[in-house]
Amino acid sequence: MAADAQTRERDDFTHATDPFGLFLAWFNDARLSEINDPNAMSLATVDASGMPNVRVVLLKDIDPEGANPRGFVFYTNMNSQKGCELLASKKAALAFHWKSLRRQVRVRGNVSLVSDAEADAYYATRPHGSRIGAWASLQSQPLAAREELEVRVAELERLYPSDAIPRPAHWSGFRVVPSELEFWHDRPFRLHDRVRFRRDDTHEPWVRTRLYP
Repeated sequence: MAADAQTRERDDFTHATDPFGLFLAWFNDARLSEINDPNAMSLATVDASGMPNVRVVLLKDIDPEGANPRGFVFYTNMNSQKGCELLASKKAALAFHWKSLRRQVRVRGNVSLVSDAEADAYYATRPHGSRIGAWASLQSQPLAAREELEVRVAELERLYPSDAIPRPAHWSGFRVVPSELEFWHDRPFRLHDRVRFRRDDTHEPWVRTRLYP
């Protein structure tokens, strides 16, 4: 392929009008190219003092827009540090980095809990050990020794020997409904392509802006 054709091909995303459609196209590319966890994303929150926290979680669902505001879904213990911070602020930022594709997507938006039905349905798909772990781990709390955790796991294995393990009330999913998405693609000499989609309300159209690198 000629150099100018390659450039046009890489530049096409800057003319996209649907950020969810563009994300899904890039995500599908990442599923084919990334060795581990193409659905890994950095999740940023803030505590009561405004001090930020960031960690990597896994995207479990993405909902295109429909009758209700939709977004990027992940699951966690709501009593964890991130759970408490999300419940308090109702806001979060996400970042996907697909190194093999030299692409990055940043997301900012409001946060809401998924429905109990959604959480139950996803929880039922988890391996037996992961469902036990959701009960056993007092996530983000001090742990004196790993043996303490292993004892809790063993006790729960005896309590729930089959796959009929109810979802803990403290374990659910969060949905980040974006007000802003930014797509980044590596280009030579740090002259990257950046496109931002922004809106103030979920019922408003997206405003697309091309940004300097």
